[in-house]
Amino acid sequence: MNLHELNAYAVAGKIDELNLISLEGGIYLLEARMHGTAYPLSDAHGQMLHLRSVEHAREVLHAFPKLPFNLIHASVHDEMCGLSANTDDSLRVPLAVRSA
Repeated sequence: MNLHELNAYAVAGKIDELNLISLEGGIYLLEARMHGTAYPLSDAHGQMLHLRSVEHAREVLHAFPKLPFNLIHASVHDEMCGLSANTDDSLRVPLAVRSA
């Protein structure tokens, strides 16, 4: 899904939430969730849309309709402590798309 498609789905009220996924190295990926399915956002070249920060994501999304927006930070404790891989210990922090 690209940003144009995301906007069309958002205007139609079909997007459940947006998740900004924080990865190692200061990389952020954006995914849209519709009906329980995650759709990663891609750029104009069909590659994963890489964002630099929460503020960069807000800049990209500033003209979009208001949607639930979360920062997802994956836990590395499963690798460090030997927890099973299917344990979802991700930190989920609700964010405002528009900063105060």
